[in-house]
Amino acid sequence: MTLGYFRIMKSIFKRNEKKYIISKEQSLDFQEIISKHMEPYHYDNYVVQNIYYDTENWDLIRASTEKPLYKEKMRLRCYGIPNNESKIFLELKKKYKGIVYKYRISIPFNEFSKLPQSSAMNIAATNDSQVSRELNYFMNKYNVSKKIHIAYKRTAFTGDIPLELYEKNELRITFDSDIRFRLDKFDFLINPDIGTPLLPKDIVVMEIKTPAIIPLWMAAALSELKIFPMPFSKYGKCYTGFLIKQPEVNTKELLSA
Repeated sequence: MTLGYFRIMKSIFKRNEKKYIISKEQSLDFQEIISKHMEPYHYDNYVVQNIYYDTENWDLIRASTEKPLYKEKMRLRCYGIPNNESKIFLELKKKYKGIVYKYRISIPFNEFSKLPQSSAMNIAATNDSQVSRELNYFMNKYNVSKKIHIAYKRTAFTGDIPLELYEKNELRITFDSDIRFRLDKFDFLINPDIGTPLLPKDIVVMEIKTPAIIPLWMAAALSELKIFPMPFSKYGKCYTGFLIKQPEVNTKELLSA
């Protein structure tokens, strides 16, 4: 495989990310307000699938739940159920003092599907970009493997922050619902609805992603609807809410819960 298979476009991100745990009613009310200022993301409503990597003893997520100043995690991601025209993304996320740095490379699904089980290492090893070096270093350092599949339905909005402040289209808001996880079946072609619900059906995880400050109209809307930021990690919730309560995890029991 050559570098030509890869699409490395805006492969490094730096931004603030604030999460909010809200009700469906709050979500709909806030979406009504922001729709006057922002546009729906071009995928509109879609499904996000993720496979998270960790050590044999879950060392990365255990460290992350202790809320250190610096933490990192790696995942494979796709949007919807992939076809030959889809992209598979390998991402490394680092967070330091609240600022998120994301490193990402992508590969067409038809090429990804030909790779062996150690597909992440194969993806990262096929070119010599800065992103690939970061991913390779991470995998060699921690000796990670696939640990958990997390999928959810997403609605997203994007908008322009005034040019005198920042680049256009840097402001993005996502609403994630019907979050499910499973500890096996690490295949993006399998129905993403298969899995254990992570949160009650009427709860939505909202995230605001911006290079710095949010617009005044948005701050006012958040205050009006009594929406306040709350630290939250889907992967972390899977671990603290389910896995550590069951030292000998029985996947079949979890999937039938």
